[in-house]
Amino acid sequence: MDRISVNRFSFRRKGSTRKDKDKEHSAAFDYSKLSYISQDEAQKIDEELFEEYKFSVDQLMELAGYSCAVAIAKCYPLETMTRDNHAVLVCCGPGNNGGDGLVCARHLKMFGFKPSVYYPKQNKKDLFTNLMKQCEGMDMPFLSFFPSEAHLITQSYNLVVDALFGFSFKGPPRADFANVLQTLAKVEIPICSIDVPSGWDVENGNPEGLQPEFLISLTAPKLCAKMFMGKYHYLGGRFVPKTMEKAYGLCLPAYPGTDCVVELKTQTPHEKETKSDEKEKDKENHEDMMGICGSSQPEEVRATDGSSALVED
Repeated sequence: MDRISVNRFSFRRKGSTRKDKDKEHSAAFDYSKLSYISQDEAQKIDEELFEEYKFSVDQLMELAGYSCAVAIAKCYPLETMTRDNHAVLVCCGPGNNGGDGLVCARHLKMFGFKPSVYYPKQNKKDLFTNLMKQCEGMDMPFLSFFPSEAHLITQSYNLVVDALFGFSFKGPPRADFANVLQTLAKVEIPICSIDVPSGWDVENGNPEGLQPEFLISLTAPKLCAKMFMGKYHYLGGRFVPKTMEKAYGLCLPAYPGTDCVVELKTQTPHEKETKSDEKEKDKENHEDMMGICGSSQPEEVRATDGSSALVED
C-alpha cells in the first residue's frame, strides 16, 4: 500500500492565519470599557509590583522587551523585509524604556532580524551594562552617531524601534534627543514605539510630534494611547496578577492562549475626533469613562481610566 505523505496536505483553513485569529479574539472585547491609565497610576502599579509582589526590574524588563519583539515580528514578518537582510534600527533612551529596547533588540536578533542600536546616553547600572554586553556578544552594532538625514534611515533600515522615553517622561526633550525625534518624524519607514511614543505627553499625547505606525502598550494603555492613530496597537507584558487587575479595576482584553501580546483595536479618524470633543468631560468624570468591569474599589486605589504600568525611567 502506498504511503500518504502528510507534507502534501494543509489542515489550515484557506486564507486563515494566526493573526486573523488574534483579530477575532480581540474583536470580542467591549472596547468602550477598555482601561487607560495616567502617569501617576502607572507609577503606583509599578511600585506595587516591586514592593508587594516582589518582582524585580530585570524580570519585568525581560518580559516587556520580549513582548515588544514578538508583536513587531507579528506585524512585520521577515519575508516583508526588503532592505539589507532584515535590518532594523533600535533607538534606546537612558531609562527603563531604553532597557526594554535593548531586550527587544536581543530577541529580534534571535528571531532573524538584523538590529543596530543607537544608545547615546548609556545607563551605567549593572542591569543596563549587562544588557549591552548581551547585545554586543551577538555581534549587534552600536551606532556612535545618529544619521543626520531621515532619508539615510529610510534607505538603510526596514523599521525603527522607538525606545527613547516611556511613561515617566515629563517636559520637552533635551536638544540632542529633540533633534533625533525631529529626524525620526521625517522617515518613510514604520516607527514602532514602546509604551509611549517618544516626546508625547503621557496623558495628552502630541499631535504635532512623532506619529508611529505601531504602538505596544505595556501593562495597560496610557491615556495618550487614545490619540494613537497608527496601524497596529498591541498590549504586552502579561505579568500583572489577576488580583492586581481586580484591585485596580482594570478592564483589558484577555491574552489569547499562551500569547504574551494581544492586539487592540485602533481608532479611526472619526472616532478620534469624537473622543477629542469628549476629552474634558472624560477628565471630570473618571468613574463614568474608566470601564471598571463591574468592580468597586476604594477611592485611593481606583484607576482614573483603568490602571497599570511597567518599569520606567
